[in-house]
Amino acid sequence: MLELLKNSVDTLNNSHPIIQLCIYGTIILTISIVILLFYLKNLRYKLRIKGRIEATYQKKYESDLIEYLYAGDEQEINEQQKQIVRYLKKCAENSLKRKIIIKTFLKLKDDISGETADAIQNLYYQTGLIDSATGRLKSKKWDTVARAIRELTQFEIKEAHDEIILLINHPKKEVRNEIQKYLVKLFRFEGLEFLNVLENELSEWDQIQLLEILNKFNNLHIPDIGNWLRSANQSVVSFALKLAKIYKQFDAKDDIITLFNHSNADIRIEAINLVTHLGIFEAVTILKKDLFDRTLDEQIAFFKMMEEMAMPEDIPFVEEHIQHENFFIRISVMKIMNLITVEDNNTFKINNADQYYIIDKKLTKAS
Repeated sequence: MLELLKNSVDTLNNSHPIIQLCIYGTIILTISIVILLFYLKNLRYKLRIKGRIEATYQKKYESDLIEYLYAGDEQEINEQQKQIVRYLKKCAENSLKRKIIIKTFLKLKDDISGETADAIQNLYYQTGLIDSATGRLKSKKWDTVARAIRELTQFEIKEAHDEIILLINHPKKEVRNEIQKYLVKLFRFEGLEFLNVLENELSEWDQIQLLEILNKFNNLHIPDIGNWLRSANQSVVSFALKLAKIYKQFDAKDDIITLFNHSNADIRIEAINLVTHLGIFEAVTILKKDLFDRTLDEQIAFFKMMEEMAMPEDIPFVEEHIQHENFFIRISVMKIMNLITVEDNNTFKINNADQYYIIDKKLTKAS
């Protein structure tokens, strides 16, 4: 055997360098695969054990929680309940057990409502879990902070508001997103106060999420959105315009009209579209004054607005642009002319909108 091994080594040493490289590479790869297989097998075993441990603890905590909820009267907790609180508080000192306790609390909290849900929230206070969560708000690890805020949101802990709002301009977007959801879920429109101090961009996805949360609540008291429409943060202005549209904030018309001169063209176009939705007719006269000093997209938005808001006295102005070089403007002009026609006695008539209106093909010919 030793002779065979020695001959093999000698043969390898005398072989071509490329062959030696291939053989050595194969040996190293084989050893790596074997080590990886052992590692994965060991990892799988540990995960299986961890899963069993978690399942055991979760079953125990579920039993303790149910026992706590039905062990006493509604006035005050008895000695049996106090014992459960002390036990859970001791377990919560361990990070793994704390996660299992929180998971157990949330699982039951999501399935019930009313007084029982309030009892779970009170138990969250009594076991000191709230102190653990608020303490993690000071962590230097952004993911730890984000998870703590998410936990406080799930348990509806409004008392953490002052500490959380201080983090609204956190450098990590994930943390800011959790803060925004916390504020709006727990405080509704009042939670949008963070828009007054927000320095970072409020992305389109963030705006959609916040609007979706607000949409779940009825009879909301909508605050004055003027400050947000005048914000130096363009994303806040854009979000405020969405709020004005959804909640029909006609009272904000002066601030909306002011946005016709905003430095950002997209904001100006959003404002033009909004006055159409709200039916702010004085915007027509304002925009006419400097319409052709504006971008082409703004001009298109204006004529699109006129499709909804044009009055008989606007006919002379509209007719001037029936041969406009832009196709979309020509189409809008023809729609307006189809809705407003002149009778033989020089009086104007507003026709009913018809999706099958007739368009003069000669006027739609590309310029």
